[in-house]
Amino acid sequence: MPSPLPLAPRGPLSGVSLLLVEDSRFASDATRLMCRHTGMRMRRAGSLETAWRHLSRDCPDVLIADVGLPDGCGLALIARLKALRTRPAVLLATSGDPGHRDAARQAGAQGFLEKPVASLARFQSAILAHLPEGDEERQPSLAACAAPARLEPDRLAYYDDLAAARRSFAALSRIRRRAEDPGVAYLSRFVRGVARSADDPDLERAARRLSRDARRGAPELVQLFDLVDARLRERPPI
Repeated sequence: MPSPLPLAPRGPLSGVSLLLVEDSRFASDATRLMCRHTGMRMRRAGSLETAWRHLSRDCPDVLIADVGLPDGCGLALIARLKALRTRPAVLLATSGDPGHRDAARQAGAQGFLEKPVASLARFQSAILAHLPEGDEERQPSLAACAAPARLEPDRLAYYDDLAAARRSFAALSRIRRRAEDPGVAYLSRFVRGVARSADDPDLERAARRLSRDARRGAPELVQLFDLVDARLRERPPI
């Protein structure tokens, strides 16, 4: 397990609060490391429902929403927030599919982060560019945090994501869902995003095949399930 980074109390984003709406624990851990390095305070919501519960209690400075979530589209959340008087100062969308960039802009997102977000400088800049006026004093400290040591998310979070996908795939297989079913479509996108973030091209290709071929469905679903299962057998003991 990677060693945790110390919180940066005087980082360029020190004191800024973030609500990350992200279903992948692996992607969330990558963002958590960036937040610790820059001094941000992060909370995570794994679904739209949970995000709205957080927002009903507190309004963060920044909200980053994944486009594909288990109970809907993160862009719908951004569009609704954009229409509210009280909302986060910075609204960003994120996805492993760069094709969502234009849709994110149309929904009202001020920026788009393509996953995996490997550059801390890009992460910081996307937020700093849209903070309210009066936060310019943060800009000079950007260079100090722009090139840290390599940030490596907790690999166990990757296996947690795959375990969650395996449980869902098993349930879908029992009721013989096809690839055009929304549940299968969501899971194929989820696994594809996790695989891309974890630099697992074979798993990413298998998930992409399931997304592409809606007519065959069942064979691709079984193949992806088997590949996820094989990855989980490689999980190191805790």
